[in-house]
Amino acid sequence: MTERAFEIEEVSEAKPVAKAPPLRALAEAEAGADAGPRQPDYLDGFLKQKPEPVAPEAPGGDLHDEVIAALRQIHDPEIPVNIYDLGLIYGVEIVGGHATVTMTLTTPHCPVAESMPGEVEIRVCAVPGIQSCDVALVWDPPWDPGKMSDEARLEMGML
Repeated sequence: MTERAFEIEEVSEAKPVAKAPPLRALAEAEAGADAGPRQPDYLDGFLKQKPEPVAPEAPGGDLHDEVIAALRQIHDPEIPVNIYDLGLIYGVEIVGGHATVTMTLTTPHCPVAESMPGEVEIRVCAVPGIQSCDVALVWDPPWDPGKMSDEARLEMGML
């Protein structure tokens, strides 16, 4: 086994360390002075890119968003949460002013099973730009609390 030797040096103050130059200055020095200052380009193209217009009837379009807002005004009478955030709406399709809403209920024996689809149809048809609406009530896949939005879970104390 070899012995290690340690030296101890006492100093009154440490030597100042030179501050590192900013990354932009390093990039300019590497590119050379004749190329001009380098501009950050990591977001340049992204920020100048204009979003493609979305058709009003497509998801994310104005008409589609208005239909979703109308659905959010309908509340389940037993649960103080709107049916959209509750996860009862499975899909909204709009073609030529005709809306098709695919939805379910919390259970097949729900007390509003007869009235809820009619209320959905009335509310969706009240949206300007919607001439007619079909409500497809489906039971597959069955509703479960996992379909609820985080806002609905928070409101019900489940989050």
